[in-house]
Amino acid sequence: MQKAIFLDRDGVLNHEVGDYIKRFEDFILLDHIYEGLKLFSNRGYILIVVTNQGGIAKGEYTHETLFKIHDYMLSELRNRGIIISEIFYCPHHPIVSHCLCRKPGSLMVEKAISKYQIDPKQSYFIGDKQRDIDCGEAVGVNGILIESNENWLPYAQQICLQV
Repeated sequence: MQKAIFLDRDGVLNHEVGDYIKRFEDFILLDHIYEGLKLFSNRGYILIVVTNQGGIAKGEYTHETLFKIHDYMLSELRNRGIIISEIFYCPHHPIVSHCLCRKPGSLMVEKAISKYQIDPKQSYFIGDKQRDIDCGEAVGVNGILIESNENWLPYAQQICLQV
């Protein structure tokens, strides 16, 4: 079984703006993420992004805009030798419709665990909202709650010292 690092997107990998990132131009990767992601990769963790994108259901932005943002993010990370195995996202919002995939629901993490044969006990979910932590912990993944835009490298170093 593999071990994984699950990452929320906004506020963890990119700058949290307080509302939806509606335009590609507003997407800014946080400078401090590269060292932590590289450290995890070097220690054998697979990297998976799990993100709610309810602005799609609310008509704030489109799937195409989201794909452009994600393609850019994956490319920037790949250029630094960092591979994200997959991005799971929920395009739904409870004011528009209900779904099973939206965090704090654990369906996206469950899909990743099944697809990549992940051992939840050896895995971590880094998020800036309690719903991220609840999502991971519902299936046995260790949660690390950070502040939005916080440099989480010290947590990565601590996790990798345990390996």
